[in-house]
Amino acid sequence: MAKSYWLVKSEPFKYSFAQLVHEKRTRWDGVRNFEARNNLRAMKKGDLLLFYHSNEGKEVVGVARVEREAYPDPTAPDEDWSVVDVAPVATLKAPVGLEAIRADPALADIALLKRSRLSVVPVSKEHFDHILALGKTKLRRKSDSA
Repeated sequence: MAKSYWLVKSEPFKYSFAQLVHEKRTRWDGVRNFEARNNLRAMKKGDLLLFYHSNEGKEVVGVARVEREAYPDPTAPDEDWSVVDVAPVATLKAPVGLEAIRADPALADIALLKRSRLSVVPVSKEHFDHILALGKTKLRRKSDSA
């Protein structure tokens, strides 16, 4: 089955990529937008995520992997929201800032720019690979290769 790629946003003061690296795994909860929730539900175990620090920093700082597919969000009992579990894969050697993404013609139609209000968006393999190249980062393990 083909791997899919995503971009998830978090405000670093709420949950940073460094915190994910430290904890080694987390539940991606608190999503309260139907389109973003549906994107979470479309994620499959092994899919790769670009981790974007929103508000502060405004940059892609790392890569994570889906470890557990969508299940009900325990922070929203009796409501129809979903979560996935994610684990860190790699910290980008060079963070890729929003201005660099905006300025790059190869990323003109990336969902980060087109659907900027969403906290979870799909990313094409081409965009994923391009962000990794801009971030001077190569994934090591074959199962994580972009």
